[in-house]
Amino acid sequence: MEKVVLNNKLECPIIGIGTFMLEPSDAENSVREALKMGYRLIDTANAYVNERAVGRGIRTSNVAREDIFLSTKLWPSEYTNDNAVEETLKRLGVDYVDLLYIHQPAGDWLAGYRQLEKAYKEGKAKSIGICNFEGEYIEELETKWEIAPQFIQVEAHPYFTQRELRNTLEKYDIKLMSWYPLGHGDKSLINEQLFVDLGKKYSKSSAQIILRWHTQMGFVVIPGSKNVDHIRDNLNILDFKLTDEEMEEIAKLDKGERYYHRTDEQLKGFAAWQPEYEKN
Repeated sequence: MEKVVLNNKLECPIIGIGTFMLEPSDAENSVREALKMGYRLIDTANAYVNERAVGRGIRTSNVAREDIFLSTKLWPSEYTNDNAVEETLKRLGVDYVDLLYIHQPAGDWLAGYRQLEKAYKEGKAKSIGICNFEGEYIEELETKWEIAPQFIQVEAHPYFTQRELRNTLEKYDIKLMSWYPLGHGDKSLINEQLFVDLGKKYSKSSAQIILRWHTQMGFVVIPGSKNVDHIRDNLNILDFKLTDEEMEEIAKLDKGERYYHRTDEQLKGFAAWQPEYEKN
């Protein structure tokens, strides 16, 4: 497994499994099977309402907790809940997480970030991050953080490479974790002739070529799936390397176009919404 070194010297696997939109039973099974295959990075969130299931998947995998890099996110409605971190750890069934994010720049997000810094100092989070904090939000946070984040999680793929954001990240050595890494399943991206041709050259699928591009960009990538074969294929990208020339050709595909467009009204709704956590 290839790893990236964070700005606090912690190491994180370059590829993991995401659990966004996975029902609890699917999340438990995907996490367990992924860990058995060799995955060591697991990503979840309060808002995914599957943290308990992710914890069960970890425990039934028989992989030692200290060998797993576990990531989760506080939802905006939890930012002012003084017990949010402890409740999150309890749902996961762990004493600490390796990475704790605030999920959206909504509500009292500075209070949420202070929770991360406190958890970091107490050892309940080995690293901290921000999710969907781009533009004005990361600019404001820069002036207010006591501890710079180790990660930012944002939409990134060959059509949207986060070129502008990466200038800020490089200043603080903040790593980027990609969501929508395959363009939200957009067939026009997957079927780009360049990826088809590279797939033939390396005996890989277009999706595997794109995931390898992410890792060679220095991005950590977390594709999610409940299909065991897809989970296995997503991990099978570390036995080849794209050339500098091929990376340059892929760079030409950048359109500066994202798939997800968040509105101010949505941010207000995020702050008001409270996840209904799993009972078991």
